[in-house]
Amino acid sequence: MNQLVRPREGRMIAGACLAVANRFGANVVAVRILTVLATVFFGLSIWVYLLLWVLIPAER
Repeated sequence: MNQLVRPREGRMIAGACLAVANRFGANVVAVRILTVLATVFFGLSIWVYLLLWVLIPAER
């Protein structure tokens, strides 16, 4: 599996969804949609996204 890093290419806001999708071999669009849906319905997802943004290192 790939490392958990926020890539410089292909990211929309911070690259957290793209990093998670790359790490686990998932479709990035599906991860982004699930993140948006979780934010709309549960509200907690935005805090998780911000935490991932801070904790996942950027690609060099």
